[in-house]
Amino acid sequence: MTDKKQYSVEAIENGTVIDHIPAGKGLTILRQFKLLHYGSAVTVGFNLPSKNHGSKDIIKISGVRFDEQAANRLALFAPEATVNVIEDFKVVQKMLLELPDTISEVFRCPNPNCASHGEPVKSRFYVRRHNGQTKLKCHYCEKTYSRESVTES
Repeated sequence: MTDKKQYSVEAIENGTVIDHIPAGKGLTILRQFKLLHYGSAVTVGFNLPSKNHGSKDIIKISGVRFDEQAANRLALFAPEATVNVIEDFKVVQKMLLELPDTISEVFRCPNPNCASHGEPVKSRFYVRRHNGQTKLKCHYCEKTYSRESVTES
């Protein structure tokens, strides 16, 4: 009897695979990174089995290559994710994510009195990890929020 591997998501020839996305975060990443706007084939798997986390989401984008800046922005949504660059059906680069020091134009400050509301300025946050949680400190009002309490722009 031979062991036969069954893949849940089709392989791609060239592009990017975002793996180990926490289950349920795949749609947020699709939307936030506008992955459907490239016009490339996108394959998404939700709630797939994961050895480390029980279940995970995975996104494969054919013909699109993430740079390190885009990959690190992804850490705000899925810090444990990995970004794999695929060439000729093989992983040629595996990027472990690091949180960026600052993030602009992605999130909206929850403080209704913040200068980022109603003024012609772009949102900007300083990013920190504290006790395993991602915290965002607004550049304008200087209030600190958990990543989950800050809404996407």
